[in-house]
Amino acid sequence: MSLISLNSTITIALSVKDRHKSAEWYQTLLGFDVLYHADDVGWSELQTKTDGVTMGLGEHTEPAPGNCVPVFGTTNIDSDRAKLEQVGVKFDGDTEVIKGMVKTATFYDPDGNALMLAEDLTV
Repeated sequence: MSLISLNSTITIALSVKDRHKSAEWYQTLLGFDVLYHADDVGWSELQTKTDGVTMGLGEHTEPAPGNCVPVFGTTNIDSDRAKLEQVGVKFDGDTEVIKGMVKTATFYDPDGNALMLAEDLTV
């Protein structure tokens, strides 16, 4: 049994220099489909060949290769975050909100690996 209520989605988030160029690479070489480019927030998302698994590309001037953050979908980020905090899970700052798009919160496993919760605000 889980402490929080994750849904059946996960996004693998990578940092890249040029989201459009990277999206084209994933599209051409791996057959992923571009879901959207959110140019105003520096984010692109692609559908992988696995149901419920997307790849997110976050644009950074100095990307950190190897820095992959699994992003777990949830239906109630505020409740799930509170439950995790109650058992001592450390979060990186406040929950971020991109109005009409998504709420995200980064947290860490016992070894310091970054993980993220995300609540889709478009539904």
